[in-house]
Amino acid sequence: MLYAILAYHEEGVVAAMTPEDGVALMGNLMKVHDKINETGKLGPSARLDFTGQAVTLRSPEAMVIDGPFAETKEQLLGIYMLECDSLEAAIDAARELRRVNKSAVYEIRPITRYLPGVSVAEV
Repeated sequence: MLYAILAYHEEGVVAAMTPEDGVALMGNLMKVHDKINETGKLGPSARLDFTGQAVTLRSPEAMVIDGPFAETKEQLLGIYMLECDSLEAAIDAARELRRVNKSAVYEIRPITRYLPGVSVAEV
């Protein structure tokens, strides 16, 4: 099963990190990536830029507006794609990520693949 692990943070906390703290955090996260790959299959992962750099496309006019407007302190700042045998395994992977990135909140969602010309039941 394919899962998305969405990483939420308070942007101010991340922005306040010193360059040394940022390098140390990313080094620790890379070690967790290696550990996850021992039991699952870590796919693409990405660190997203701050929401001030984002735009949102809204319907029905498909108008582009500045940034997301969620009423929350935490913003989506990263995403991991993980293939593993169960939800419990995906939760374990998120726990490992959180162990080294204590200010993060991780949301785990199953992903359904949609492929052109293939029914969802076949994927």
